[in-house]
This record gives sequence, C-alpha cells and structure tokens, in this order.
Amino acid sequence: MALSTLTSRVEEDDKAMFIAFCDSVGLTSSAAINIFVKAVNREHRIPFEIRDNDPFYNPSNQLHLMKSIQQLRDGKGTAHELIEDPDE
Repeated sequence: MALSTLTSRVEEDDKAMFIAFCDSVGLTSSAAINIFVKAVNREHRIPFEIRDNDPFYNPSNQLHLMKSIQQLRDGKGTAHELIEDPDE
C-alpha cells in the first residue's frame, strides 16, 4: 500500500513531550500516529474519551460571559488599564 504524508501543527513543548514518550516506549512518533490512525479507522471514533473539564466552558459561565459582552456592547462598561502580573 502506498504511503502518504499527514502534516499537523502542534506546540513545540507538546511535540517534545510526545517524542520523548514515544522514545521511552520504543516507538517512533510516526509509528504512534499510525497506531492512532488505525484505531480511528477501525473503531470509527476517537479511541479515547474526550471531555472538557475546563469550568470556563461550562454553560452557566458562557451565559454569564455572553451577558457581560452584550452589556459592554450596549455601553454599560468601564474601561480599565491592563495590569500585568510580573510573575508570568
């Protein structure tokens, strides 16, 4: 079967951690990605649970943000200077 190239952009730190993990279990990154692709094709789904644990995206918070954004658009807001955290 002919091979094809699949290109994906990931953050540098994620790539380094992924390659380090693959090395630690004796796989190339290409082999690990091929395992993932084969599992998706075989199972017709992502072969692990994907869930959003970030409370930022929960429906009540999103509703609050949408209301706040609308208030700002309606001119009911106050502009403040950005305060930078020197530790970040």
